[in-house]
Amino acid sequence: MNLKRIWSILRKDLLTGSRSTVFLFAVIMPLVLTFIFQVVFGTLFNPKPRLGIVDKGESAITASVREMEGIALTLIGDAGELKRKVEENDLDAGLVLPAGFDEAVRAGSKPLLQLYIGGESLASNRLIIAITALDQVRELEGAAAPVEVKTITLGEPGLPLSLRLVPLLVFYALVMAGVWIPAAGLVEEKEKGTLTALLVTPVRLSEVLAAKGILGFFFSVALAAATLLLNRAVGPQPLALLAVISVAAVLNCMIGLLMGVISKTAVAFFSLIKGAGIFLFAPVIFYLFPHWPQWIAKLFPLYWIIEPIWQVSVMGRPLGAVWPELAVALALSLALALLLPALSRRMKGA
Repeated sequence: MNLKRIWSILRKDLLTGSRSTVFLFAVIMPLVLTFIFQVVFGTLFNPKPRLGIVDKGESAITASVREMEGIALTLIGDAGELKRKVEENDLDAGLVLPAGFDEAVRAGSKPLLQLYIGGESLASNRLIIAITALDQVRELEGAAAPVEVKTITLGEPGLPLSLRLVPLLVFYALVMAGVWIPAAGLVEEKEKGTLTALLVTPVRLSEVLAAKGILGFFFSVALAAATLLLNRAVGPQPLALLAVISVAAVLNCMIGLLMGVISKTAVAFFSLIKGAGIFLFAPVIFYLFPHWPQWIAKLFPLYWIIEPIWQVSVMGRPLGAVWPELAVALALSLALALLLPALSRRMKGA
């Protein structure tokens, strides 16, 4: 293969292909999905109790709540505005601390403590805010708690749904870039007749496939890494994660090239991607439902790239702990690479 010719094809694809609808869709959609799941619906997955405080006397309670990571605090200057925000469900609860509240509590009197609770707030958030308010008043008073609570965790700790969605988002980024970009590029070359024009020049078919694969690999790695970064799931070993993503991108690009070789038209490609979509997507479902039999996911080829990404990025495992899965993924990539030359001969007449 001639590296100069590969680079020429790759540069041409970057200049012309980047303006195509399929290319833009493959690049933008993973980022849009990340925004939707993590920004728009993020509070549904991991909701923090939202507490508003009107503090008219610089109470120690406000300073203490501000340091709590588990409560989202909003300081409001007017009790009327606080009540309105609670009624409109902008806050789960509102607390009004009048001037001299701390001194009155320490003196043993019982000052009025206004606590507004939102009717649409979660019951768990109401309980957290109410207990926190009582604990803060008791601490301000200097009194000991009437009971000692011992927390015992039963069963394995679960992961929030926001983290369990990471495989879905990364999968989408890998497939959209690694599968769609090489496959759509090849199909477009066939339909426009530019592939036939290329093949009558010194350019070889293997060089065309290499250029399409490199383009898909580059965007697949970039989008997967960006998706993990935006979801704060890079993990403690970014270099190991980059290695895992690279292996995943190689397998997806091989699948994309195979689909591009098989598909003669865009209609045929979209039909193929629809039919294979469920087969490719299936292993991701098992991360959303961890109580399902996990061995079933191993029957699908993309399990062997999603599992290492999950273990390294979310679970914090080292690269050595996922080498069996990576070995299987590389073996699948090699098998597809060996299959491509036999199938790609049909493209010469496309």
